[in-house]
Amino acid sequence: MMKATMRPPALPDDALIQSFIQNGYVTLRLDDMPRSFHDDLYRDTLAVFEKECNPGNNLIPRLPETQEILDHPVVNGALIGLLGGNWYLHPHRHCHFNPPGSPGQGMHKDSWAKRHHHTRWMMAFYYPQDTPVEKGPTGILSGSQYYNRSPNGSREWAETPLVGEAGTVTLVHYDLWHRGMPNLTDTPRLMMKFLMVRMEEPSTPTWSANGSAWDGSGSEDGARFRHLWRWYRGEKRTTAQEINGDVIAELSAEDESVALNAAYRLAEASDAAIPDLVKAIQNEDGSLRRNAAYALSALGESSVEPLTALARHDDAGVRASVIDALGDVGLAAERATPTLIDALADSSVEVRRVAAEGLGIVSQRGSEASDALAHALTDSDEWVRRNASIALCRLGEHAASVVPSLAKALDDPTRYVRANAAHALGRIGSDDALDAAIRHLKTARWCADTDSKSTF
Repeated sequence: MMKATMRPPALPDDALIQSFIQNGYVTLRLDDMPRSFHDDLYRDTLAVFEKECNPGNNLIPRLPETQEILDHPVVNGALIGLLGGNWYLHPHRHCHFNPPGSPGQGMHKDSWAKRHHHTRWMMAFYYPQDTPVEKGPTGILSGSQYYNRSPNGSREWAETPLVGEAGTVTLVHYDLWHRGMPNLTDTPRLMMKFLMVRMEEPSTPTWSANGSAWDGSGSEDGARFRHLWRWYRGEKRTTAQEINGDVIAELSAEDESVALNAAYRLAEASDAAIPDLVKAIQNEDGSLRRNAAYALSALGESSVEPLTALARHDDAGVRASVIDALGDVGLAAERATPTLIDALADSSVEVRRVAAEGLGIVSQRGSEASDALAHALTDSDEWVRRNASIALCRLGEHAASVVPSLAKALDDPTRYVRANAAHALGRIGSDDALDAAIRHLKTARWCADTDSKSTF
């Protein structure tokens, strides 16, 4: 993302990263940008809506000044801190138009929800106009990125309106529960949404770290937060905590808070819990399997061998949970790469989807998975191809041997596969990769000014 003309990023401190871990969002202000920039962008965006339509994925080429928001040192710095230095601006972006008098949306996760707790996907919300609560801002449930069942309506979950003046940018975990709130004013509320993806697993802090300990360790969610703080810092689990009671039984608790806390308490305990977790991930209850997977993923390297042994389970749902957990372990599961490669040929499309995604995480330091991922670019399922193309982006130069397959993927019927393939070619950076990307761009739609009233 960095350009030679961009200002150096303003890297955040420990407090911002810890706030994001706990709440699932951080709000940024671009105080050095003139108010006129946001006013002009609001006006120009409304004109595009009136004369054409929602620019959707063409938001940046149609309104190129929006790139200045993402290039701003505060925004870019926070993204580097939260996603690493080579974060990828995903080709999906959208301008959310909240009309006057709208009733608002229901609380939801977006349709591409990953149901993972590690921060590998993120969204940025930008307001080009002042957005008080009566104008229908985005409402979020703080800390809800960890929850799979909607906590909306529970007394302990109060909606937080993301209010702000023009120029406010909020970064949110992709799985945070959110909604557009009712617009009670007589003018539209615009919110520009951008999607970002982590390219490399954390190995060291990518922010201005000062060595802070986790400051919320006394809360009942402390085990979960401590794990994610270690993950962000590239640290392994070093000590085993004592646990009391039948924590395994709590994995199937109706209260999801109890179940999630149990998963991370088990991950902080000794490896003695692994046999019980292996039984739980084979249970027919999908929620129990998912909670066991969170614990096994957080256990890291200790869980790789027992998970690998389950990769050929008779039940496709169990296989998917196992392969998904292996991928979520991260680089500590690198030796499971052959297992995930084999899973790319599974008869279950869900298994193939999570295998393609996981290979981009566990095998990103080498080329072992490149051929299998290139073959997955021809899978009949769109999401297998999408995940394989993102995985090849993550492999970067290690995917140099499959440039011809990526060049073919530039003609894929799915727009996101095409865009991801182009980004993968750019990350590879070899002469043949760049030649393929440039040939593709020569025939791509390029003119942001062309519309029904001005064709040339």
